[in-house]
Amino acid sequence: MPEQPPYLRIADELRRRIAEHVWEPGDRLPSRAQIGQECGVGENVVRRAQELLISQGVLEGRAGSGTYVAEPRQRVRVVRSSAREQPEGSPFRADMKAVGKHGDWESRTDAKVPAPAEIAVRLGIAEGELCVRTSYEFLADGRPVQLSTSWEPYDLTAGTLVVLPEGGPHAGAGVVNRMAVIGITVSHAVEQPEPRQATAEEASLLGIQKAALVTHIRRTYYSDQGRPVETADIVVPAAHCEIVYEIPINR
Repeated sequence: MPEQPPYLRIADELRRRIAEHVWEPGDRLPSRAQIGQECGVGENVVRRAQELLISQGVLEGRAGSGTYVAEPRQRVRVVRSSAREQPEGSPFRADMKAVGKHGDWESRTDAKVPAPAEIAVRLGIAEGELCVRTSYEFLADGRPVQLSTSWEPYDLTAGTLVVLPEGGPHAGAGVVNRMAVIGITVSHAVEQPEPRQATAEEASLLGIQKAALVTHIRRTYYSDQGRPVETADIVVPAAHCEIVYEIPINR
């Protein structure tokens, strides 16, 4: 059986010390040099072990201060279900309220953005065709817990009251309700979740370690005519959020 890589052995040792209350939540860990000397490894091995535990939410790094045992943090439940689309209110805010948190979001919309190749394929349009792109940061008690970037074909909503997802009289109403305003019935959505590591930009926005594990969801809404009307990339940090899918059953 292959020998366990040294950094995984050190990670296990750090977990053991935390489990046995050698270090309590909020405690600052000894220096990497000290841990390395105690465990017979170099500082780079300790660094890799700590980065792994930071990505898993066991430790947290504080710039200019050191590495600390992370305080217990309640994972936020994010529910994915077409049944949660509603005429008023936000499913995200409802999820946050259920765990005693205040849910909100910040957004930025750019109109007439040329569609990149992948987005064009997902929307069934030509590469370079204009889209309305909106970037979101979803917050729980002011802390970012989810990112999303949505794309809508510009020619679908141009000249209407719903051209800006977060502007005008229907701001924040959601894709299904906004499309209904202009006579488009959204019949279903397709989501493709997959795990990957956070990019540097995502890690910075979410307040997590670079390369920490996230769930990347590619979601596309379709009209009852089969046309894609919106596609989005949703990024959720695995250590802080759990994703639950509700499957409505029609009888």
